[in-house]
Amino acid sequence: MAQVGIIMGSQSDFPVMEEAVAILNEFGIDTEVDIVSAHRTPDKMTDYGSTAHQRGIKVIIAGAGGAAHLPGMIASLSPLPVIGVPIKSSNSIDGWDSVLSILQMPGGVPVATVALNGAKNAGILAAQIIGSSDPEILNKIKNYKEDLKQKVIESSKNLNK
Repeated sequence: MAQVGIIMGSQSDFPVMEEAVAILNEFGIDTEVDIVSAHRTPDKMTDYGSTAHQRGIKVIIAGAGGAAHLPGMIASLSPLPVIGVPIKSSNSIDGWDSVLSILQMPGGVPVATVALNGAKNAGILAAQIIGSSDPEILNKIKNYKEDLKQKVIESSKNLNK
């Protein structure tokens, strides 16, 4: 059963959002992936946001470009944590419109926001949230971070050779 819902506003967002899918697969966390447009499929968005927790989803990652209403609207509908991924799209203003649309949420409707096109970090954050109550996932996160550390140490050694 999927624990993380990964949604995006359009198919063109998938090349960015598949990084979240890949890292969550690496941690052994099942995902469901769908296209849910805040502007073009508002009824689908409302249904998704209000029922995800009933399907066993624990965290929602929502990616959107341009005006980027999807993450905030999902956060307004769902009791689950929402991680927003601003996406630099063809109609965006260097991605700043997406960043600000997701980052500047009103009080009471939080959206954790990662960097522009930062779907990998969104996946890691979702895994960390799940890992806070799942010891197996927590150990995978610890190992992942240790691997990152070792890569830096090796790079440093190679640089000084």
